[in-house]
Amino acid sequence: MPLEIILESPKKINFREYQDRQPADDEVLVQTIVSGIKSGTEINLYRGLAPFVKELWDPELRLFRFPETNEKLEPFFPHSLGSWAAGKVIAVGPQVKHFKVNDLVHGEWKHRQTAILRENALYPVKNSSLLETMLFTDPARFALVAVHDASIKLGDRVAVFGMGAIGLLAIQMARLNGAEMVIAVDPIPGRLEIAKKLGADAIVNPKEVDAGRAIKEMTGKKGADVAIEISGVYDALQHALRCVQQGGLVVAASYYGTQSGRVDLSREWHHNRITLLSSMPVWDCPHRDYPLWDMSRIERQVISLLENQRLGVKPLVGLHLPFEQAAKGYALIDENPEGKVKIVLTYIEKEP
Repeated sequence: MPLEIILESPKKINFREYQDRQPADDEVLVQTIVSGIKSGTEINLYRGLAPFVKELWDPELRLFRFPETNEKLEPFFPHSLGSWAAGKVIAVGPQVKHFKVNDLVHGEWKHRQTAILRENALYPVKNSSLLETMLFTDPARFALVAVHDASIKLGDRVAVFGMGAIGLLAIQMARLNGAEMVIAVDPIPGRLEIAKKLGADAIVNPKEVDAGRAIKEMTGKKGADVAIEISGVYDALQHALRCVQQGGLVVAASYYGTQSGRVDLSREWHHNRITLLSSMPVWDCPHRDYPLWDMSRIERQVISLLENQRLGVKPLVGLHLPFEQAAKGYALIDENPEGKVKIVLTYIEKEP
């Protein structure tokens, strides 16, 4: 029987068998070839830091709350992991029109050896050389929405905090959007070097300097017009607020899983009348320019950018690991993230 990755409890990865079936109607059965570990959301789940562990998400009120006396909090663990993957079609339902057996496809599914998805949830992979490239559809859609939320204009000075996959894509998109100066901020030297190769004009290591002040000084004491915070660290968000000019904009596109650090709104945010925006393309959050832009258009746009190699992603692949060694991959990101921007899980192809 095929296997899927399960988070049994914080920092404990295991595998669970599941039963496959033949696809029905417009369903497609895909055999996974590669999938990518997310260093933000997935690692916070791996660490047991997600609010879902102890609280209910109320979809009507759209807030987290503790269960009431007549409610039961369903156990969060064991929990499945994964986001975007690519693979080969091995069976199709009778109503499928656009895919056939052996076609290469990519889309949103978990870390598992096979997946059944509806035809309209899949995208074609033009050739096998693009299989890994298309894994970056997921971080690219978060990066693009953050850049849209930042309203970057021709000539803007932009600071991006956090050189994970989303941040490294965001600096490239900021440049495509007309930014005159792009500043990359990260405490890991190797990631800053990647940022330079991908087009950052300047780099800042917050372990070595006061990041907010350094950005002010390198922009003629003006500051960035906009900062995009994608590290998920509260101290970084504080420096993002410090680095923008009076009336500037800070876009927070991170999953803040830890409680360390502090954002002090009595300082630059208050005295410089800074706008702070949350950027979130999923969880039923509409694009700020909806209906002109929706998730379907966002995904099609980033796929076009990736297919046409307008975004560099090869330097972002830090390590390949067999699917069976997934536990090692999560531990590496959790304990020693340097250089490992994206860990790709590889699957051995087997006949169904």
